[in-house]
Amino acid sequence: MARMKILIIGGSGHVSGAVARAALAGKASVWAVTRGRRPVAAGVQLLVADRHDHAALQAAVMAPGVVWDLVVDCICYDLPDMLQDIELFRERASQFVLVSTDFVYDPARRSFPQPEESAHWAAGKAGSLDYGRKKRLCEQALMEGDTGAMAWTILRPCHIYGPASELGCLPLHARDPELCAKLRAGAPLQLVGGGHFLQQPLLADDLAATIISTAGNRQACRQVFNVAGPDMVESWRYYQIIAEALGVGLTVEEVPVRSYLDQHPEMLPYICHRIADLGRIKASGLSLPATPLEKGLRLHLDGLLARKGQK
Repeated sequence: MARMKILIIGGSGHVSGAVARAALAGKASVWAVTRGRRPVAAGVQLLVADRHDHAALQAAVMAPGVVWDLVVDCICYDLPDMLQDIELFRERASQFVLVSTDFVYDPARRSFPQPEESAHWAAGKAGSLDYGRKKRLCEQALMEGDTGAMAWTILRPCHIYGPASELGCLPLHARDPELCAKLRAGAPLQLVGGGHFLQQPLLADDLAATIISTAGNRQACRQVFNVAGPDMVESWRYYQIIAEALGVGLTVEEVPVRSYLDQHPEMLPYICHRIADLGRIKASGLSLPATPLEKGLRLHLDGLLARKGQK
């Protein structure tokens, strides 16, 4: 049986690196397009190009002369990128996965839980609102574009964690490189709304397994899926698990929601309950994220401290 040929746009980042490792573990032949500034996993064939330089990206993708079984774009953030993906891969890929985001939903009108269908989408031209708006434009281009015989799948993950990233899921301590030092020093964490917003954090390795499981899955073709972790927790609990793993306590200072959003309206996508309806993905046969949050955060913390030489 021929080895699956997988191309990752990205390949050295938080999510894309996890996808590369999962693909290699599945005995696939793996290529990755990156700018060449960070190492990729051993066994990945590197294609060097800046994905925003469309001519360079086209040259890099065409150089191996491969028709890909699966192309995964982990770093498509803007409409021109999506349009080029369609042009490049509709005749060079059997299947395409767009890693989108749950920020595409209008945060002020989210359902509880949020299904994939919605009448209300992100809008705005600043910060995370702009990020969600642009991702939604990418989704629409893929869903409505001429993709030929290429199958496609859109995944909408929630907060993604894992040792290649910093810890933190709420503003003021989101991806905070000093989070562990602050906790060890006994400093209080300032959490908007006291950290009472519900989340379903998703381990990057679990998301990678979901992505790889789309390959050849007919139920995933031309479908959109929410992807989230198995545990629904208040955000303060996320931080408490980290504190417990460090052997310290957690002190929270509540930041009032209204005053914070008055000053930072672009941060609204973080300041809401981010709970997903997972019925569709559960019925699809795709790999369903299952790592308990406590176990996953301890893996994240161990890997992060080891990477920083603080273990």
